[in-house]
Amino acid sequence: MFYEERELHDVRRLLYPASIAVVGVSDSERSFGNFVLSNLASFDYAGELHLVSRSTAEVQGRACVASIDDLPEGIDVAVLTVPASVVVESVRACGRRGIAAAVVFASGFSEAGEEGERQQAELAQAAEEGGVMVVGPNCMGLSNLADGIPLTFEPQMLGSEYTVKLRQEARPGVAVVAQSGAMSNNLRDALIANGLPVMYAISTGNEAVLSIEDHLAHLVDEPRVGIITLYVEQVRYPELFLAQVARAREAGKPIVMLMPGRSARARDAVQSHTGALAGNHAAACVRLRGEGVLLVDTLDELFDVTAILHKFPEPSAAPPALLTNSGAIKNCALDLGEDIGLTFPGFSPSTIAGLETILPSYAVAENPLDFTTISAKDPQAYTRLCNVVVDDQGVGGVMVAMMGGPRVGQLDKAKHLVPAIAQCTKPSALIILGDQTELIPEFRQAIEESGVPFFRSVDRAVRAFARVERYGRSMRRKRVESSRRQLPSLPSSGLHAEYQCKQWLSAMGISFPSGRLATSVDEAADIARQVGYPVVIKAQSADLPHKSDVGGVVVGLADEEALRHGWDCLQSAVATARPDLTLDGVLVEAMGRGGVELIVGARRDPQWGPVVMVGLGGVWIEALKDVRLLPADSELADISQEILSLKGAALLTGLRGSEPVDITAIAEVVSRVGEVMQSCPEVEEVDINPLVAYPDGVVALDALVVTSPQQLGES
Repeated sequence: MFYEERELHDVRRLLYPASIAVVGVSDSERSFGNFVLSNLASFDYAGELHLVSRSTAEVQGRACVASIDDLPEGIDVAVLTVPASVVVESVRACGRRGIAAAVVFASGFSEAGEEGERQQAELAQAAEEGGVMVVGPNCMGLSNLADGIPLTFEPQMLGSEYTVKLRQEARPGVAVVAQSGAMSNNLRDALIANGLPVMYAISTGNEAVLSIEDHLAHLVDEPRVGIITLYVEQVRYPELFLAQVARAREAGKPIVMLMPGRSARARDAVQSHTGALAGNHAAACVRLRGEGVLLVDTLDELFDVTAILHKFPEPSAAPPALLTNSGAIKNCALDLGEDIGLTFPGFSPSTIAGLETILPSYAVAENPLDFTTISAKDPQAYTRLCNVVVDDQGVGGVMVAMMGGPRVGQLDKAKHLVPAIAQCTKPSALIILGDQTELIPEFRQAIEESGVPFFRSVDRAVRAFARVERYGRSMRRKRVESSRRQLPSLPSSGLHAEYQCKQWLSAMGISFPSGRLATSVDEAADIARQVGYPVVIKAQSADLPHKSDVGGVVVGLADEEALRHGWDCLQSAVATARPDLTLDGVLVEAMGRGGVELIVGARRDPQWGPVVMVGLGGVWIEALKDVRLLPADSELADISQEILSLKGAALLTGLRGSEPVDITAIAEVVSRVGEVMQSCPEVEEVDINPLVAYPDGVVALDALVVTSPQQLGES
């Protein structure tokens, strides 16, 4: 386990309560308690409803009791609309009455500092002792819209008619879960406005008891849910979360997730917002993507990708095609695709042949496709174009981007284009440009009734399809299970001397310069004669990770005389800088030839496990931070693609006439480092820097391995 895990809670009584108590109601029409009651009334909640008020005997025509202790036993949910100062005692009272769950709106807990953290810990303890599942605190509650049960103080614009509409849905809908109440509502409203059926909208707040994992586990099993959209500021239980991700993947339910925290200021804001300690965001993203979560960077992407995957939950791994009647749109799409790493694939010969029977002679049958003005004269051409393109095995989806045009043009699109896109068997979307220009009612109605993902922006559509394509690839990625190899043990834990690291990593097939450890200058001379001059010599000790800083590295020794002189200089420099240090010896190696320097490394995040890194080395790592992070079980093809996504990839592919280096050999080193991290849980960190790449292979010039207290090879 990465860190503390726990058992899941069964949230069914919370989400489907047959009885509800609203605690803290009053005569004020604008009190949270009254808002909750009004929401339940608007959805025609038919279960038992109990009210608790210290100030009045009746609210909205319903009798009140004075305290929670006066309620009947065994109520499913208590909605606590009470001040933070009495929340803990209220939860204790819920426990005494056998109430299964409590929704806590009050703020001022862990998000408010040290005293708030203490109060939240007290709340969690009271809930555990009383067997009460707590939602929140610092949340806006939750709504089971599929069954008409809104347990939130936000006044609802929806009502029972929306639940009736949801029951008529043929396709499973969307569940929204967010650690922010406002974001939960934002996502719910945006998705509904885009025509998506939102079945659940859940805000989890500070997660004193119930966390996102509890809700996720239930939603994976809920047949009325086909896609889960998450806003998560901190995953508190990574293993538990990833277990639910795996179950969702097996069930064919996409999880689309926005997790802020890339910037330092965002991480600080997350902590102040939910009281969560922001973990290693980069490591979390790598692991989540590797397990099949579709991570997005913006709210627009969250809305847009959800809309596409709601209709097409199993997208192709191939890139999309874009069809338009505008050369300008085509050019803009090409530029954007290059910026975000989306390639528009060339059409197959049969597709080109099919398009040429439809297009005028001056049109080019390529992707993106400018089909010119043919639809103005023959609107049925929309159907023929879409059919030909969608049948191309190399095309993973279809976008059609056009202006709305005059009334006759919009009517044509409503009658012919919308149905053509709606019948596509791959992810598809309609893009009508002109920003917020009005569309005629007939066109708007056709779009809404079709369920076709609809955009007013080429940029948003292309970015969303890029995400969907990557998701399709990741879901089809063959996961390679690594079997543990029999590796030589390192003699101690912690840092290890370079020669030991190289000997150990050589067993994984990683190439290093010829050489070995010498304990005398005569032995060093023998080794140098065997490997051939020039050579480099390096002082070796587990307590000397930065050898160059103390004069412990001497390079370019051309002959035995230079070697003996270099040996004396190295020994003198190290003895002066570190008189307390006893060397294991001196590593004598053949000098490496010039090439492109890279860095390959890995670290074991305490929460998320191993993450592998590859990037350009030397000055590039400092100047550009040009690295890519990958899951430890990445396939060679995925690793190669990430390497070619580096900002400085041109250095690897033949800059200014230089010969391209061996990308596959680099990827194999990354893969083997990943295998080390999977096979050996004792390894905390691996650092190969530099890894020098040539047209005919790679050689690692230096290596560092850090292990935990358990020795390698023993477990």
